[in-house]
Amino acid sequence: MLLEKPLPLAYIFEKIRFDFVFLVVISIVGALLVEYERPYLPKLPVAIPAFLGTAISLLLSFKLNQSYDRWWEARKVWGAIVNDSRTLVRQALTFPANPESVRPTVVRLAHRQIAWCFCLGQSLRGQDWRLRSAEHLEAEELAELEKHANPSLALLQLHGRAVHELAARGEISDYQRIAMDEILTRLTDSMGMAERIRNTVFPITYRVFLKAFIYVFITVLSISLGEIAGLWEIAVTTVISTPFLLLERTATHMQDPFANRPTDTAVTGIARAIEINILQLLGESKVPAPHPPDGFYLM
Repeated sequence: MLLEKPLPLAYIFEKIRFDFVFLVVISIVGALLVEYERPYLPKLPVAIPAFLGTAISLLLSFKLNQSYDRWWEARKVWGAIVNDSRTLVRQALTFPANPESVRPTVVRLAHRQIAWCFCLGQSLRGQDWRLRSAEHLEAEELAELEKHANPSLALLQLHGRAVHELAARGEISDYQRIAMDEILTRLTDSMGMAERIRNTVFPITYRVFLKAFIYVFITVLSISLGEIAGLWEIAVTTVISTPFLLLERTATHMQDPFANRPTDTAVTGIARAIEINILQLLGESKVPAPHPPDGFYLM
């Protein structure tokens, strides 16, 4: 997640470096054609690229809105995970009739919930789910997860067994068991929504066609600015066209909020915040510091 800090120019340029090269090449070719092949080129009024630019702006606006909706939905999903994680552990600590006698079971459930948050975030990014989650799991739990294609779902199943154990021992009432099961159901729903966002590909044809329209716009703009001499024509074409490329790339990055990029939803930072909250609820003394930002972004 990008923070409210100035973005380095190197990061901005890195996003469009290849497109920028193509832009400059098209501008140079257009300037050369106007200079040496003017009699054979149609005289294009500036109104034509202005019309194309307006049309592209509408398409970019639509893509930005759709991409932001996906990014914001991912952030809302993880906001719900924060709330439900806190609620689950709070219930596990306060519902049992004899809290001290079931303390080991509750502590195990709390650490398992921390592991679930890290596991889900790593899985959504296509990384090793064991990173940061293994330290909160016991050996038999890790062995159990190895058998599953979806370890996050397996962890929720272990939660369900723990709740069943508390109910079987008479530590929680039927109403309390239902309340805890509703939290597990909401966590399952949140996991499914995050996986849907991760696995639903934004239509590639939309991006390809939009990029093609942008390059057509650049070409037409370069020819229509033929009255501007030499290097100034290249500079003006580049300055006018660069924002279109930047906006298109921004929309492309935002449409996938779990791609392990600075524009991602900060799932690691959120999971660390949940870890801190849960460990403090347990009264543990060894509590980690918040996940540090990497310069201008937080992962």
